[in-house]
Amino acid sequence: MRWLVIAIILLFLLVLDYKWGDKVSKASARKKVGIERESDISLFTTGETLFDDYFAQLEQAKHHIHILFYIVRDDEIGQRFFSLLEQKVNEGVEVRLLVDWVGSFGLPASLRQKSGQFAFANRPTLPFFFYKLNERNHRKITVIDGKIGYLGGFNVGKEYMGQDPKFGHWRDYHLKIVGEGVHDLQRQFQEDWTKATGQSFGDDERYFPPLRKGMMKHRLLPTDGKYLEDEFIQLIKQAKQEIIIGTPYFIPSKKIMHSLLEAMERGVQLTIIVPMQADHPFVKEAAYPSFRRLLHTGAHIYQFYHGFYHAKVIVIDDDICDIGTANFDRRSLFINYEMNCYIYDKSFIQHVKQTIAKDIDTSTLLTAEYFRKQSWLHRLKEGVATWMSPLL
Repeated sequence: MRWLVIAIILLFLLVLDYKWGDKVSKASARKKVGIERESDISLFTTGETLFDDYFAQLEQAKHHIHILFYIVRDDEIGQRFFSLLEQKVNEGVEVRLLVDWVGSFGLPASLRQKSGQFAFANRPTLPFFFYKLNERNHRKITVIDGKIGYLGGFNVGKEYMGQDPKFGHWRDYHLKIVGEGVHDLQRQFQEDWTKATGQSFGDDERYFPPLRKGMMKHRLLPTDGKYLEDEFIQLIKQAKQEIIIGTPYFIPSKKIMHSLLEAMERGVQLTIIVPMQADHPFVKEAAYPSFRRLLHTGAHIYQFYHGFYHAKVIVIDDDICDIGTANFDRRSLFINYEMNCYIYDKSFIQHVKQTIAKDIDTSTLLTAEYFRKQSWLHRLKEGVATWMSPLL
């Protein structure tokens, strides 16, 4: 009985810590609207093609390299990454590497020291330790010499190169941005770096050089655990014919579910792509209550089986494509620090839709019959997952 009382008190304190910390965090969050820019944008969908290009651009850096990742692994890919950063430091290039404290927990000091200036983002502190433990910087931003930028779903590790036998082929979407939009990536990195270290690196032309306009109109949108829900709802409301959502985790809020159902009622076709296998406990089951409702209303839901599907993409008709770091789940909506890119170029959107069509070719259609055949154990897991969904 004594241990039960202690457990109840501890649970109450954790809930209080989380609720109060969330309230304080939301009160201080700023809405960042983002400026419409014009840049040249390339899409990468495999780790091999991305990191070939990425490492080649790092090697050519002349003045500075600014990198923020959620996860950097201590494996063959991570060691290659750190060796390259060490090389650039020895050449006199300024290197700043920022990684999330939870996402990259356990990264050895011997590797961290190779990267020039290193810092952990979102290191949990008192007060509200439990809340801050969940409040993570999930952005993946790279800026090279203030002229070339990268943003998307890939982190640094062998699984992202398709070299982890547990997951096999890794499907993800990552952008390379050359042009005006790099200023916005740099500005967000500067804000995150200053928050983590208390230091800034200036606003002069070494870091914010004049940039030419590119061919594609776009808008970069950072969010800090607030306002992303409103942004996604506005996207859904704009749809007239089609909404496509690709995500590793589909755990929408009640408001977003309501918006999706409303869109389908007015004749919009909803297509969702998720992975067949899960990389975290309960995330797959947490999607099932929403899937049941959406299937009943006519949605097409596909499970990608050719490896692991980690892409974060939303397409609205032929008008808007969103690719970034945010998953379609409660954690990205209400806790994590994210950054998305809205792209308005019709030729790029068609390219993304063709890429999605290939993903659907290696997916299986989910049906209502699947849920009718579920065992009581699956139902139990679904109930637990629903209860845990705010933290998934």
